[in-house]
Amino acid sequence: MAQRQDDKHSSKQKPEILSTDIVAQSRLFKIEQLELMFSNGEQRTYERMRGSGRGAVMIIACPDAEHFYLIREYCAGTHDYQLGFPKGLIDPGEDVITAANRELKEEIGFGAQRFVQLKSLALAPGYFNATMHIVLAFDLYAESLEGDEPEPLELVPWARKNSEALLQQADFTEARSVAALLLAQQYLEANPDVFKQTA
Repeated sequence: MAQRQDDKHSSKQKPEILSTDIVAQSRLFKIEQLELMFSNGEQRTYERMRGSGRGAVMIIACPDAEHFYLIREYCAGTHDYQLGFPKGLIDPGEDVITAANRELKEEIGFGAQRFVQLKSLALAPGYFNATMHIVLAFDLYAESLEGDEPEPLELVPWARKNSEALLQQADFTEARSVAALLLAQQYLEANPDVFKQTA
């Protein structure tokens, strides 16, 4: 009997962590150095950015069957404005859905009555221990919460049928948003009745 691919990977022995040290730190980031010993006796030093462990959410909010909402916001890493889906960290005590609903209210001024969790993605797992949970949101209603953004975010409605054009947009480059778009389109095409359901 063939061994399932995920079983094969889960049985692989992880390297032993011999020591860990914080080698750099800022207000937002901690760089951790790991001394590792692999199962074959090889020792190596790795560095990683240590995450909060809480994870984050990215939400594809669908006001109707034909559209979804994007935001345009400033991104310090690239020093420009980028189109993407609403997102944010999961606060202490929140689950994925509670965080998704809060972030929607803070970033686009809507809450949602129904959610579908699509997939949890690792972000640069070679260097960063962080998870982004991709969530679809339906049955939107107007409600705003004050967020922590330095300026109002631009709300950009987008037609689902124009997803290919979105992929060509010069300011739609964030890999997490691209992955979220493709996952959402795949789910919505396979589940067209999702818009007829109620909370």
